[in-house]
Amino acid sequence: MSLPEIVTRAQWRAAREELLVREEAATRARDALNAERRRLPMVEIDTEYVFEGGDGKATLLDLFEGRHQLVVHHFMFAPEWEAGCPGCSAFLDQVGHLAHLRARGTSFVAVSRAPYTRILPFKARMGWSLPWLSSYGNDFNRDFEVTREHEGELVERPGVSCFLRDRDRVFHTYSTFDQGLDGLGSTTSFLDLTALGAPPGSERPRYHDEYED
Repeated sequence: MSLPEIVTRAQWRAAREELLVREEAATRARDALNAERRRLPMVEIDTEYVFEGGDGKATLLDLFEGRHQLVVHHFMFAPEWEAGCPGCSAFLDQVGHLAHLRARGTSFVAVSRAPYTRILPFKARMGWSLPWLSSYGNDFNRDFEVTREHEGELVERPGVSCFLRDRDRVFHTYSTFDQGLDGLGSTTSFLDLTALGAPPGSERPRYHDEYED
């Protein structure tokens, strides 16, 4: 194993300050990219997708739970699989408490192509309480390019899609796949993908049990 060079505290400080200049430049570039992402056009969703979850049937509009934004994690779990994808499971393990997203007008759900009867025991095994719904029987996964045909077979890939609600109209604003999910999981990282980000007037962070939903 190759270890970093051993130096004095003064040498470390000088190297750290040099790196900080590049880190700050990367932060400014990220902020500019986020602003550009929010200027992307959006597409109205006119397909009536019906999902199945813990509360029964739900439409895409229902998944917003009255909020303005929705982040969907496309969790790889095909109907014939016995368990969900290990990589997607690790991703969900790192998602923070959803109260912080919800307080900023944004809902989060996971969606898989497996029937809900198969999702439910795996969700219990993982100990997750976040919303996870089945798109079994509809074209949601295909339409958002996470289930694709390759050499005559259906293959899955992980992704995240963002949606915006204007009254009863739903719009698709952004999607990213595969390595685009690297670094996601925190409240801020998800809001950076959305069209509104943290809406004006959003509260400062609180303890997650102090928000008024």
